[in-house]
Amino acid sequence: MHRLGLLDTAFLRMESSRTPMHVGGLMTFRLPKDAGPDYPSTVVERLRAFPYMPAPFNCRIQWPLSRAMPPRWVEADTDVEYHIRHSALPHPGGERELGALVSRLHSNAMDLNRPPWEMHIIEGLENNRFALYLKAHHSAIDGMGAMKMVRTWLSPDPTETRSPGEMTAAAEAERGPDARRLQDASEQRNHHLRAALERSLQNGRLRVETARDLAATFYRLGQGGDNSVIRAALRTPATPFNQRVTAQRRLGTQLLDLTRFQSIAERMDCTINDVVLTICGSATRRYLQEQDALPEGPLTASVPIALPRSDGRGGNAFSGFVCPLGTDIDDPVERLQRISTITHRTKEQMLCASSAALERFGSFGMAPLMLGQLTGTLPKWPPLFNVIVSNVVASKEKLFMMGAELESLYPMSILFDGYALNLTVVGYAGRVCVGYTGCRDAIPSLQRLAVYTGEALSELEDAVASRDDPLSA
Repeated sequence: MHRLGLLDTAFLRMESSRTPMHVGGLMTFRLPKDAGPDYPSTVVERLRAFPYMPAPFNCRIQWPLSRAMPPRWVEADTDVEYHIRHSALPHPGGERELGALVSRLHSNAMDLNRPPWEMHIIEGLENNRFALYLKAHHSAIDGMGAMKMVRTWLSPDPTETRSPGEMTAAAEAERGPDARRLQDASEQRNHHLRAALERSLQNGRLRVETARDLAATFYRLGQGGDNSVIRAALRTPATPFNQRVTAQRRLGTQLLDLTRFQSIAERMDCTINDVVLTICGSATRRYLQEQDALPEGPLTASVPIALPRSDGRGGNAFSGFVCPLGTDIDDPVERLQRISTITHRTKEQMLCASSAALERFGSFGMAPLMLGQLTGTLPKWPPLFNVIVSNVVASKEKLFMMGAELESLYPMSILFDGYALNLTVVGYAGRVCVGYTGCRDAIPSLQRLAVYTGEALSELEDAVASRDDPLSA
């Protein structure tokens, strides 16, 4: 198997007992109408009988003798009873009990001597539901890859009763031998030799072009005066979100209607992600105001951008930028306008760069975080941002697993020293699933942030409507 890339290896090197580098997803399902009390047990049995996780999740991580070199994925046996687990909630089985259980599960580091994934089927959820919590190491997958993987498990057909493993096996059989690996050993060797030769001829030219493109990208992102994203990162204020983290995590969730975001975006000629950043700014502003800890300068968010993977591999391919959240602005509409101006200009600047240059730009952004994490000095450094804000789309249509309807999908992400808060939103079937991941000790009452995010959306709706209505002026 292949070696891990720079970003993938960075997440492994940043792993510690306090900063486990795995990501997760909490999915809630409604039981089929004809489901009996043993339905969750049947799901566990079927998942174990037909296990399926795509590469590299059929592998474990193998480090070379020199830890300075990147590790390699090597194929490994999968103990399905270890990886696929069955849990139950205490009575009354509400969202509070589910959140407490998943927060504990997400706090536990993974055994990296095994394939880096776990799946937990959780029964006993109120209103005739059950949950599935999946976690996987960030060295093996990013947000877009996770959404793609989840979509392969689920079906838009509510009558589809096959397990994810059975559906995947059937899909691979339909693609036929031409879509599978080369079977003949000599043909496979020739294929690898040709690919290696092509890479060797191209690498020198690509390195020069990428370096030139990267330098131009840094220059462009430094433009824009006080609102340039590079200056924003260098002026990020210190907040309670920027402190040394402990090993324990909390999850805060909120489920919102996508049409509300779309209506604001259409009226204000901006993107849905601009609206997400705005209400995040409003929520964090209110949370810090209550603690008398709101800085004068605006909080900033690290905004990842997914990049295409031309090689078809898993792992990470992303870049990103730092965006001010307008927490120094009282009016929510003005906050949205400021954010929209910055993101629009920054995206135009980044579109001029190649994917290779953008990926290198992302690696440069990770470098100080990794160095500070490895040396234990990261909480002492001035922060480069205050919160990570990611936005991914799972599916525009409803999805089902073995006849059970997926109701919501809440993401959980990584934290590291000096950066104790992460917000990821997932678009699914006309809804926006908001998931805050926070350090239990650094950010008390994390669920308040999720609640404030919903209230910030209502505040922004009202402010936009009042501007549209001349009688309200």
